[in-house]
Amino acid sequence: MPTFSALRSQFPALQLYDAEGRPAVYFDGPGGTQVPQRVLDAVSDYYIKSNSNTHGAFLTSQKTDEILHGAREAMADFFNAESPQQIAFGANMTTLTFHMSRSIGRTLQAGDEIVLTRLDHDANVSPWLALQEKGVKIRFLDFHPEDCTLNYEALGDLLSAKTKLVAVGYASNAVGTINDVRRIIQTAQRVGALTYIDAVHYAPHAPIDVQALDCDFLVCSAYKFFGPHIGVLYGKTGVLERLQAYKVRPQDEQPPYKFETGTLNHEGIAGAAAAIDYLAEVGRMCGAEFTDEFKNFSGRSLHLKMAMAAIQKYERHFSEKLIAGIQALPGAKVYGITDSSRLLERTPTVSFRLQPHHPSAIAERLGRENIYVWDGNFYALEVTQRLGVEEHGGIVRIGLVHYNTEEEVTRCLAVLQNMAS
Repeated sequence: MPTFSALRSQFPALQLYDAEGRPAVYFDGPGGTQVPQRVLDAVSDYYIKSNSNTHGAFLTSQKTDEILHGAREAMADFFNAESPQQIAFGANMTTLTFHMSRSIGRTLQAGDEIVLTRLDHDANVSPWLALQEKGVKIRFLDFHPEDCTLNYEALGDLLSAKTKLVAVGYASNAVGTINDVRRIIQTAQRVGALTYIDAVHYAPHAPIDVQALDCDFLVCSAYKFFGPHIGVLYGKTGVLERLQAYKVRPQDEQPPYKFETGTLNHEGIAGAAAAIDYLAEVGRMCGAEFTDEFKNFSGRSLHLKMAMAAIQKYERHFSEKLIAGIQALPGAKVYGITDSSRLLERTPTVSFRLQPHHPSAIAERLGRENIYVWDGNFYALEVTQRLGVEEHGGIVRIGLVHYNTEEEVTRCLAVLQNMAS
């Protein structure tokens, strides 16, 4: 615990106070995390020392090429990808997914089917719904409203030889559920369907291993794991090679470059690599107890896996306290998994309603106390519609990450207790 608290000093935003001398409490992590100093330095250094476009015959351009390749290597380590050439960068996960849906759509015809889930962020829904204009049929896997877990037993009935893609989130950004994506991938593979995993919400909270998952694609956004606003795509080499990209003609025909048409956000990519190095440092500091668990890894890959395992363990303690504290409030309802014995099945993202208060009123009250939370649907429209709360303001979302503290949870619960009473 003390080691994680010490990490807060690396985040300049966590050192800011309001006019009343209160530090900000950033419980808005699912919408975007704060960044450590080394990320700020990497972005600044890029502009000062390397600012150029790529593939030039001069120094700053060559430095830019080196930075981009180094960032691909960093993300390959984070995902445990086989090669940096399986990593593509883009504006964000949503934009990347729309690009990929167009490329995948070129291989589909009327009558083909795609399976989505009602637990997903709309960035892993709308890009696939757009393919209905080609006559592609969309089928949805539902979830159990009682604990917001997917109805895995129904998946087999949704799949057939017509199923060409299954898209699913690794974890729900709305209610925190961690989905059994390996089970879904294995089921999809039985009918020959591609699998597309949205790991945006999962990435800051637990280890990712695309080789163990055996997914075809996995996407996330660096600003959710302490980096700048860029998106990252992993794809299997053979699948990326087969797909035809929408691009400008001079762009390289090989993956991953053919999916990166246009000038990338070089400074953001430099910052993303710095965020990965920060997490590797966390692993070196906090992850010694997980060495045996990840004995098949080495170097930065090992430190990253240990970091995320240590973060997951650390965050579980606070999410248990937060869930129990909200449940004890009169008029409160917490959505998702609440059983303390099942907290490894969820992230520390806790969504709730507190009667008779409107979600926006709760968020505004917490905001006045310099505590930052989100309210609404968080673009997980299928979730709030299925739970019957979309027309009533959605839900309040408190999202913890490893730079949050037990004292912050206590401070938040005190405000909610005051509202409830």
